[in-house]
Amino acid sequence: MGTIEDPSEDLAVEPPKTWAAGVPAVAHALKYSLEENSVRRTALTLLNINQAKGFDCPGCAWPEPGGHRHMNEYCENGAKHVNDEATTRRVTPDFFREHSVAELDGKSDLWLNQQGRLTSPMVKRPGATHYVPIEWDEALDLLARELRSLDSPDEALFYTSGRLNNEAAFLLQLFARVFGTNNLPDCSNMCHESSGSALGETLGIGKGNVSLDDIHDADLVFVVGQNPGTNHPRMLSALEETKQNGGHIVAVNPLPEAGLMRFKNPQKARGVIGRGTQIADQFLRIRAGGDLALFQALNRLLLEAEEEAPGTVLDHEFIRTRTTGFEEFAEQAVKTPWEDVLAATGLTRDEIEQVHRRVLKSEKVIVCWAMGLTQHKHGVPTIREIVNFLLMRGGIGAPDGARGTVGGVCPVRGHSNVQGDRTMGIWEQMPQRFMDALGKEFGFTPPAEHGLDSVGAIRAMRDGKAKVFVGVAGNFVRAAPDSGVTEEALRRCRLTVQISTKLNRSHTACGETALILPTLGRSDRDVQATGEQFYTVEDSMSEVHASRGRLEPASPHLLSEVAILCRLARRTLGSEAAVPWEEFERDYGTVRDRISRVVPGFEDFNARVAKPGGFRLPNPVNRHVFPTPSGKAVFTRNAFTMLSAPRGHLVLQSLRSHDQWNTVPYAMNDRYRGIHNARRIVMVNPDDVSELGLADGQQVDIVSVWDDGVERRADGFRVVSYPTAPGSAASYYPETNVLVPLDSVAEISNTPTSKGVVVRLEPVAAAAS
Repeated sequence: MGTIEDPSEDLAVEPPKTWAAGVPAVAHALKYSLEENSVRRTALTLLNINQAKGFDCPGCAWPEPGGHRHMNEYCENGAKHVNDEATTRRVTPDFFREHSVAELDGKSDLWLNQQGRLTSPMVKRPGATHYVPIEWDEALDLLARELRSLDSPDEALFYTSGRLNNEAAFLLQLFARVFGTNNLPDCSNMCHESSGSALGETLGIGKGNVSLDDIHDADLVFVVGQNPGTNHPRMLSALEETKQNGGHIVAVNPLPEAGLMRFKNPQKARGVIGRGTQIADQFLRIRAGGDLALFQALNRLLLEAEEEAPGTVLDHEFIRTRTTGFEEFAEQAVKTPWEDVLAATGLTRDEIEQVHRRVLKSEKVIVCWAMGLTQHKHGVPTIREIVNFLLMRGGIGAPDGARGTVGGVCPVRGHSNVQGDRTMGIWEQMPQRFMDALGKEFGFTPPAEHGLDSVGAIRAMRDGKAKVFVGVAGNFVRAAPDSGVTEEALRRCRLTVQISTKLNRSHTACGETALILPTLGRSDRDVQATGEQFYTVEDSMSEVHASRGRLEPASPHLLSEVAILCRLARRTLGSEAAVPWEEFERDYGTVRDRISRVVPGFEDFNARVAKPGGFRLPNPVNRHVFPTPSGKAVFTRNAFTMLSAPRGHLVLQSLRSHDQWNTVPYAMNDRYRGIHNARRIVMVNPDDVSELGLADGQQVDIVSVWDDGVERRADGFRVVSYPTAPGSAASYYPETNVLVPLDSVAEISNTPTSKGVVVRLEPVAAAAS
């Protein structure tokens, strides 16, 4: 495959695309896949991904169809991701002998990922410059000794990303709690925590309530703060079916996204030789952070329409019998002045009233959203306002449950099992009923004090209060905010441990002692003492299904995450609690038996998940049962908030390029936005470029403005004139995570505000000369 060089930037820009997918998506997926694998191996991965007897895509959490599945049940980015994991490139001990930790730290994220799969356990000793090989037993003994030597279990942190499966997630949280801590930060803390906070408060359950069939049958779907064409492309197939069934779609985003304009489904003739399907019937190019004001305006319009025609707009019976707080909400809802709404959203009143008319014509309304809502300071109030919007017309769930839902909420997770991890107990503040069931099942008393989330974990490491960091899957360093602070915090640890499939930045920003423990990937066969194993995942719509790897592992020295955790637990805990760790490692079905007795909705787990397609977890909201303290859905009062920047500044949101999966770039391109060969770019509205005295292509430093007196700077970015909302700029993460202050977090959820960073663009003098 040749020597892999660290790429240099050579920006080329073309007009943004006006449609997504089609033949080019197939070509790009195959090109990338064949660069990583042979034809045979590529075929094996693509024919098994998202199939009932295959393995779950390690990418996004969009659900698979419940009935017949296409033989190519994957998207361009799913194909790239699975073949990136299944690559034949290898990182061996010789690689670490050739490259020091400092040298690796100077490489790009793209270069680190492209080196291939990790093959052997490695250790960096105190004072050493290189990682060196270590045997599994010695590595796990080292980690167990460090954990046992801590002054308190709360000096340890156990982080995971949504790549982890249900069985391993359940064992991780069990191990941490038997050890004595609730320090279970996870990637959800940094993405969808605002969704869980808002939905838990208003509906009593922090998940969406709609199914894929509900999306297909909806009269009106809002797609808010979300780019399906890149982040979960298979959603476009669902929205295409919505349109074909007569439904309508409103897209709300600061940037026009190709996938929400037109979709050419490569599995259908009209997507190959035809024009495809127009997705959005209406596009609202909203200012960053203006979504709260938009839904407050829509709610005001609904109240006014009811006043003009009493009994024809709102569902008064539902409001009276199933909700609380309506009067207080309605009193405030009519007070927000229109001039404030228009200033906050950047929209015209006619645009908002056109959406209102669509709502009045629709019975079944679904609101989908992603991190464009959750990663704002007012992310939780925004989602609560969406719930208000739906509750007014009785538009969440259905009283009989037999005819599907009448609509509802759909937070779209961007990582394959992030929702399942939370269901399995990966949360620093699990409800007491879960803790009681866990303690009863395994004969111990779980710790009562809430643990640390991701932001709290960084602060604890920075302040010397946490000394051991264990990362199970993911890339914590590049997922976290305030990059300089995060990296230095990890370097202050006595020991950092990364359980990983591939090399990433978290292996270079490491503690005094550091371990790399290589693990199986989703596509790898997992064979234990009782034979070949499978594990399970939960998607964004609460569907739980099996996943079975089909490839030979990248190295004979790899262990599964379940095996690593079980062996670590035996060494660390000894005979504490009645936990059969060795049995769990031998047979994952025994883990599922215990899950079935601890986690509601998983009764008879092994039998139900053995059926093709698995099963769907029950959601009481769909029966109009709301497990809130009052037993009713809650209307909330949410103060008007306008995100604005001082003159000469912009509001920056971070986002993915198209050739990227979470923190990992696969290439230097963003095909749909027309940006090639560069990642250090900032997209700015042409009028803002002119007003700021800048030029298209000019080199600038991006400096975030925060009230702690610390200058956070991202150097050497190129200005790209782009049709963003005026006053709103956009750039890629993780390169711009350095600009997000650790203390700039969402109210209630503590999620970093990566979609609402006030910045100024400073021209680089050398570039001008």
